[in-house]
Amino acid sequence: MLEVHLKPADYKSDVEPTWCSGCGDFGVVAALTRAYSELGLKPENIVSVSGIGCSSRLPLFVKNYSVHSLHGRAIPLAIGIKLARPDLTVIVETGDGDLFSIGAGHNPHAARRNIDITVICMDNQVYGLTKNQVSPTSREGLYGSLTPYGSIDRPVNPVATMLSYGATFVAQTYAGNLKHMTEVIKQAIQHKGFSFVNVISPCPTFNKVDTFQYYKGKVKDINEQGHDPSDYREALELAFHDLDHYYDPNAPVPIGVFYKAELETYEDRVQSVKKRYKQVEDVQALIDACKPKAI
Repeated sequence: MLEVHLKPADYKSDVEPTWCSGCGDFGVVAALTRAYSELGLKPENIVSVSGIGCSSRLPLFVKNYSVHSLHGRAIPLAIGIKLARPDLTVIVETGDGDLFSIGAGHNPHAARRNIDITVICMDNQVYGLTKNQVSPTSREGLYGSLTPYGSIDRPVNPVATMLSYGATFVAQTYAGNLKHMTEVIKQAIQHKGFSFVNVISPCPTFNKVDTFQYYKGKVKDINEQGHDPSDYREALELAFHDLDHYYDPNAPVPIGVFYKAELETYEDRVQSVKKRYKQVEDVQALIDACKPKAI
């Protein structure tokens, strides 16, 4: 049977995106659908899972199985889907507030267990859907609707955080570079294990500091500069300087694959336990065996 090759547009739904004009998340949809097309994935074999937020509306705009879930709960839902159907490609599409605030407690456990899912965080350093509150990744001093004197919080470093949690694929890319985004997302999907991609995705409506103009000329590809993604120590060192540009106007913004390691996945370990202890295939027989015997 002749296999039909789908174009990026074939992965887009008929639902019109509701993002503001100029939002970086439009670029993420373009990169994601290009990645699907270049990898030859079938829409019926992809599941998009998101929480709440501007970025978390992305599953509405792609033509595959999608779940728009609760705020901060996309990762546990995605884990359940992957464990039930390990043959599916499971993508979590989320934002900096959803992932590193209310949902932050799920990150270390999904990463350390090496669940085979891909987490794409659209990081605009602000809460956009609820109209301009500072987020966990906002720079110090950023003004918001609830911080009229500027944020006094130190920002979360997404790349360093996920590296420290044990993610086996950690990368950062930029919504202003479609080619780079597509390639990084492709690698993340192909990676067997927990993949995290932080996408710098400027918000043109509320964040007037971290704009496309601001990042122009500042982003530098660490892989083109010779970084070896297998070197965990070097990856951490680079990640520790990821937010230097918040404090030093001359500091670059690193993008690229920081770390990649091929380790046994959680799904592999589950299967090995099932084989070792002879998984019961007939669930009804097990239930019947547990019923109390008549006296």
